[in-house]
Amino acid sequence: MFIPVHDDNPLKSIPFQYVTVTLIAINVGVFVFTAMGIDPALVSSFAVRPNELFLVNVVGGSAPVSNDLIAVPEAYTLVSYMFFHGDIWHLVGNMLFLWVFGDNVEDAVGHIKFLFFYLACGIFAALVHAYAVSGTPMSGVPLIGASGAVAGVISAYLMLHPRVRVWVLALKVIPMQISAALVLGLWVLTQVVMVLMPQVGPVAWWAHIGGLVAGAVLILFLKRPGVPLFDRGLA
Repeated sequence: MFIPVHDDNPLKSIPFQYVTVTLIAINVGVFVFTAMGIDPALVSSFAVRPNELFLVNVVGGSAPVSNDLIAVPEAYTLVSYMFFHGDIWHLVGNMLFLWVFGDNVEDAVGHIKFLFFYLACGIFAALVHAYAVSGTPMSGVPLIGASGAVAGVISAYLMLHPRVRVWVLALKVIPMQISAALVLGLWVLTQVVMVLMPQVGPVAWWAHIGGLVAGAVLILFLKRPGVPLFDRGLA
């Protein structure tokens, strides 16, 4: 696989990607805070647990059977879960993709709409995951991480800029420049393949699929008038 490092895609409508940078800063800040010996039950309080989410029909407050340290309403966890990560590599992977590709999606929709876009992708990703694992042992496993929201950014970028050249590290060490369609297309294909396989391990593949679908749909309605899809008009 490829690790994206930089894309040759300057901003056109905004001077700086304020929302993208702020989201990254919040994620990093939350990770540093939770890494300082915080009780795991506190993190679990802000995670999505599908069994608890459906026990209160999503919007019915905190689940009465919860062992969380704080009684956070289950609907609120659909947002809060995005800002917690299990380990440093979980955080770095998500933030790297957000840094490389988030700025151009923010440029295409504007600051406020990008924040809505990001959160909406993450919420839809969590709901898809919750429905997919409902009734299985995984329904009690807490879901955390920005992967679903970042998946939405990835699919939106693919819809907007598949022909843009991206600098990547192939095999984690070899620098090369290839199209966004290849870099991100392979990532999307991997997610599709993984949901077709037996669900084992900690990765919530269905959340990635949910985020991808949400991002592809939302970008059609949120992009600025005149912003083309699929790099139409690119020389």
